[in-house]
Amino acid sequence: MADHRADSVRTGRDRRVLITGAGGQLGRALGAEFAAESDLVTLSHEDWDVSFPPSDKLSQGGFDLVLHAAAWTDVDGAESDPQGASAVNVGGTGHVAALGAPMVAFSTDYVFDGRKREPYVESDAPNPLSAYGRAKLLGEAAAGPHAWVVRTSWLFGPTGHNFVRTMLRLGAERDEVSVVDDQRGCPTYVGHLALAVRELVDADRPRGVWHVAAGGDCTWADFAEAIFEDGGIECRVRRISTGELGRPAPRPPYAVLRSERAAAPLLPHWREGLRACLAELADLDEAL
Repeated sequence: MADHRADSVRTGRDRRVLITGAGGQLGRALGAEFAAESDLVTLSHEDWDVSFPPSDKLSQGGFDLVLHAAAWTDVDGAESDPQGASAVNVGGTGHVAALGAPMVAFSTDYVFDGRKREPYVESDAPNPLSAYGRAKLLGEAAAGPHAWVVRTSWLFGPTGHNFVRTMLRLGAERDEVSVVDDQRGCPTYVGHLALAVRELVDADRPRGVWHVAAGGDCTWADFAEAIFEDGGIECRVRRISTGELGRPAPRPPYAVLRSERAAAPLLPHWREGLRACLAELADLDEAL
């Protein structure tokens, strides 16, 4: 794993930070975490489709740090359009790296095949099963040796498309929801991840791959039951297999991430993240 360059990342209000994919759930959380202590430039997909090279103005932006949250996240869609997924997750990461600033690139537990039955650490060999996983792994290489590559998993937050919001909607509409019970991972709250990323950057930890995911682990069905319990929703969970669900993209059956690196950020348990997310959603509802 690559070590950092001699140059360190500036901190404080004079640090100019670019966030790509700023309209997504992770981009929003990063913006909230870095806003108070940085000169922040936030770009949504509409502002910059990273599958295209940056404009001259962006290339001359003088950024001290880039948080690259823009990504193709449609796992099943990547199976039918692997070139589209690669254009964003590989080519797009290369375009962001070309800005020449220290970068945090985000990757996924889907770079592993899930055959291991104990947590994956940074030195474990990747073996992605899906077009999405392959594109994310190639994207790690495109980020270059001087980037922080943060592998995380099962992201959720109060905005965007994610499992928590989907279950809350379905649970309000139905008496029973069928949920996969043979995939195990670490549901990770974007607010906790954003804080961990800031700690990683501010401490100028060595560049390279870092596994940063919530404490604890569960199946999707476990997660759904917790969402209904903590959300006060009367809805049963019918536990099914991945085969019964019949999705196009294969998923790793076991994808728990842990770090073997010294001073790796430690995130709270996924259940704490769920409660924080539900509290944020309640605040958003009150504000409407």
